[in-house]
Amino acid sequence: MKFKLNSMEKKWILYDVGNSAFTLLVSTIMPIYFNYLADQAGISEVNYLAYWGYAVSVATIIVAVLGPIVGTASDTKGRRKKIFLAALLIGAIGCVFLGFSQSWIWFLLLFVIAKSAYSLSLVVYDSMLPDVTSEDRADEVSAQGYAWGYIGSCIPFILSLVLVLFYDKIGLTMKAAMGLAFLLVAIWWIMMSLPLLRHYEQTHYQATGSANNLAASFKRLGGIFSELKKNKKILFFLIAFFFYIDGVYTIIDMATAYGTALGLDSTGLLLALLVTQIVAFPAALIFGKLSRKVNSSRLITVCIGAYFLIAMYGIILKEQCQFWLLAIAVGMFQGAVQSLSRSYFVKIIPANKSGEYFGIYDICGKGASFAGTMVVSMISQITGSVNLGVGALSIMFLIGIFFFRKADKIPLA
Repeated sequence: MKFKLNSMEKKWILYDVGNSAFTLLVSTIMPIYFNYLADQAGISEVNYLAYWGYAVSVATIIVAVLGPIVGTASDTKGRRKKIFLAALLIGAIGCVFLGFSQSWIWFLLLFVIAKSAYSLSLVVYDSMLPDVTSEDRADEVSAQGYAWGYIGSCIPFILSLVLVLFYDKIGLTMKAAMGLAFLLVAIWWIMMSLPLLRHYEQTHYQATGSANNLAASFKRLGGIFSELKKNKKILFFLIAFFFYIDGVYTIIDMATAYGTALGLDSTGLLLALLVTQIVAFPAALIFGKLSRKVNSSRLITVCIGAYFLIAMYGIILKEQCQFWLLAIAVGMFQGAVQSLSRSYFVKIIPANKSGEYFGIYDICGKGASFAGTMVVSMISQITGSVNLGVGALSIMFLIGIFFFRKADKIPLA
């Protein structure tokens, strides 16, 4: 039977289309522009990669601290949409200012603000999934979110690419072209969010009964950590997720920076990462359909194993053609591991506490990727080899697969 999305599911998916444009900007054009600013300031390639990694780490630490608080607060009746809108606007406005920054230090500061707000919006967005679909449809809806996000984000990315690569032929300076590219992404991000903002209704929530909503949120957050001690399935999954998704997000966030530090051609890198998005579209849809016939835990295990091999391949990567192979391999499994992990988590948590649990989920996801970026940055600086830094991520995937299999064997409470 053909799977058809309902109206609310489509509106929810459109936000994936919107925010994925910012994700693609962060992993492609943004590091190249930072490299341009850093080069003007006389910063070496190794230090450029390290500073970029440290900035990503700071942003993710901020999300690790604020994510559970924001998620818990969003579970209060009537609060989810308001918190979502605030995070969205901070991220989009920060994106606009990034494009007009001319100092590498200010660029990193604005990046930390915009990236943190973007990640916090995803905490709330992911927690909306139980409100927009049923548990038996969650795998495929989640997969379609990532799939359409990948292909939809190519529209503003291609337009931005034209501005950045051919700025001189259309009478622009490099900085003006970057400013327009960042502005374009911010507008796209907001426009794709409007249908969800207009029609979303929070159906699962916590009644606070307290005049002090902040105090009530902290109290509920404390309760969630107590529940985790008793529910080993959720606890072990979150430990597994911490490690394997850390490696995934590190590869996403630092792919262009990694290639640039190896001295690969910027145009080739951008086109290779565009191929990643194109490959990821059908791959995510295929894994979504497979989830009807194959247990999603098996599919997640396959994806983690594939990423282990990708990290090992990073050790020997030297040439542009090898980077293209890496980009294709990442595209095949990137959307699948993200979407299936999101829907797997939805199935094992209480729906009326989705914001609280997704706050913790984000600590173990985007909020935890500081570990991977720190590992890559530190090993790159210590050894002078970017390849060894990326290869070290393979350990994260091994630990992740161990705890995931452990979690999957525990019956649902």
